[in-house]
Amino acid sequence: MKKALINQTIVTIYGKPQLDRLTKENQTSTIQDEGLYGMPVEILEIIDEQWVKVRTYYRYEGYVQLSDLKVLTEEEEQEWQVSESKRRIVIKGYVDVLACPKVQGIRLQTLTRGALVTLLSEQADEDGWIKIRLNDGSEGYVKEGFLAPYYSKEFTQNEEELRARIVEMALSYLGTQYRWGGKSPLGIDCSGLTSMAYLINGIIIYRDAKIIEGFPVHTIDFKDKKPGDLFYYPGHVAMYIGDDRYIHATARKGSDGVVINSLNPADPDYREDLPKMMYATGSIF
Repeated sequence: MKKALINQTIVTIYGKPQLDRLTKENQTSTIQDEGLYGMPVEILEIIDEQWVKVRTYYRYEGYVQLSDLKVLTEEEEQEWQVSESKRRIVIKGYVDVLACPKVQGIRLQTLTRGALVTLLSEQADEDGWIKIRLNDGSEGYVKEGFLAPYYSKEFTQNEEELRARIVEMALSYLGTQYRWGGKSPLGIDCSGLTSMAYLINGIIIYRDAKIIEGFPVHTIDFKDKKPGDLFYYPGHVAMYIGDDRYIHATARKGSDGVVINSLNPADPDYREDLPKMMYATGSIF
């Protein structure tokens, strides 16, 4: 199977190969997921000159336009595999990659949190700029503080520290609009929020709002919940952040995005509907 990299800032992954065009009144899209710049995918099937079926590295399948991918040659694939130690993930909400290490530099690419790039410099210059490589081999500059190491497995074995990092990452999306199938600061859905909070910390959980075999989340008793654990409802998932509060992405009127709600009926941000529907509490720990 051919390997490829997502080659646009955000690429829509569809449930079937068709453009998301509002050609009929009340038509809904088949959007399932989004690919972020630099994320690897496997090309499973070539549908036609325009569409291919892909599988992400977190085992999610869907259809993208071939023009949105950078298909790797064997040599490029080998180079990409051996450069993992130099791979960096964007942790800032939005990042401009500039042609030179100054704010006046020409903008080569705009990236969102979760995008992957390759580090070229050993260290940043005195102003904090560091050199990176993009998919097409071009070189550019971003501020070092906008990047973090890419973790292919959990970044620490310390449970308390890992829980705190997962919650911190989820909170970084606070206020983001709700977007069906979204997973970036431009728009995110409930499972996009929880899966990205884990993914950036090196842990692959299932992309949808359910617990399935083959992924690390398992059920626990509600009374045993700790920060970073997940609450499951029919078609919805939220993350517990401690002190009887949880964060989630919701399209409910008045929220319309990533918000914090309370489990305590006495709190003004308590949601009466969700406790009645919760069917599982999940944890990787």
